[in-house]
Amino acid sequence: MATQLIDHAVPLIRAIVIHPDGRSESSRLAEERLEEAAGLARALDLDVRAEEIVRVRKPTPATLFGSGKVEELAALVRAAEAEAVVVDDQLSPVQQRNLEKAWECKVIDRTGLILEIFGRRARTKEGRLQVELARLDYERSRLVRTWTHLERQRGGTGSTGGPGETQIELDRRLIADRIVKLKAELEEVRRTRGLHRKQRQKVPFPTVALVGYTNAGKSTLFNRLTGSEVLAKDLLFATLDTTQRTIRLPQGRPAIVADTVGFISDLPHELVESFRATLEEVGEADLILHVRDIASPDSDAQRKDVEAVLKQIVTPEGKTRRVLEVWNKIDLLDVETREAVLGQADRLRAQGEAVAVSAWTGEGIEPLRETIAGLIDDDPETELVLDPSQGEALAWLYENGRVTGRETDDEGRTHVVVRLHPAALGRFERQFQ
Repeated sequence: MATQLIDHAVPLIRAIVIHPDGRSESSRLAEERLEEAAGLARALDLDVRAEEIVRVRKPTPATLFGSGKVEELAALVRAAEAEAVVVDDQLSPVQQRNLEKAWECKVIDRTGLILEIFGRRARTKEGRLQVELARLDYERSRLVRTWTHLERQRGGTGSTGGPGETQIELDRRLIADRIVKLKAELEEVRRTRGLHRKQRQKVPFPTVALVGYTNAGKSTLFNRLTGSEVLAKDLLFATLDTTQRTIRLPQGRPAIVADTVGFISDLPHELVESFRATLEEVGEADLILHVRDIASPDSDAQRKDVEAVLKQIVTPEGKTRRVLEVWNKIDLLDVETREAVLGQADRLRAQGEAVAVSAWTGEGIEPLRETIAGLIDDDPETELVLDPSQGEALAWLYENGRVTGRETDDEGRTHVVVRLHPAALGRFERQFQ
């Protein structure tokens, strides 16, 4: 008798994705927005059965869509046997509840979808704290939907509420208490990050932060620059937790590179606030690499979305924000477009504004490293003379600075021209002179 194999895989949830066109101020095409929303749904392991763009001229307060469109979409839900509907917009609790009743299935708005993805992808304790805080902030106003078994209140004289009201208020208080606790824990994380930054400043390596639209190739570029193996997939929000590595730039200058969470259009404000401690790393960076998917037809609109988030990140007083655009995925361009992009990038690279690369093939990485070194290398030049016996001191200079010139005189002494941060120069003098 043949042995039957048991399939333990969790069945995919059947879903349809709806993009309400006309609701966002973004200049992006509705088709691109729908494709992105479907990609987010698939990143959550939903089985997308249908995708629909719905024009919304005047939002209906109760359901967002007009009654006729709600019925039409209900037929689509039944035809697709959908168990969930993803609405690529922010729904009010009332709209979400009414649509669930009309379509008889789970309804997820854009904010809830992104929060769910973040919840699955967060790996570090800090990441999980940040996601939980954002989720609680989002759910706090939706308890009336969550506690559907308490909708029918017990009758009374009017002077006392039913048990449902008591339960909802209790839950709101528990959530409020949990939010206070999470904020305190994240404030501790923020304080710890501040201490780490101060420690790094004692060994004054410049910091470079990678930012960009989700799936622009930040993690692939990070791996290419640092030789690391951070998860890099063709997937929206493949990585969430910030990773930092030290790299060597041309002529030996060390720098710290940080890979950060991807941005996205209409990023939920709950997430921007919750990830404040992480995003501070971007504000503190000496150079921001804005990684763009230059092969995407939506590249310019994505750039504007990233810049909108960057504006929300505070730059410390007295610090100038420097941004270098990295035009990634040139290997995906056709020959004619590629030549035009490379020509434009060469002109902008001379001004320290943009570099064209392929993080996947490695093309353009060395010019990128040279451009990074030129932009962050503002330490003063110092000329030092070392005796033949001071080999350890010479190695230290290569390890902690950028040697721009080196000659040996007739007496065997080494004349070194090196760019060193004043703090590093002070350490060198105390240790070797």
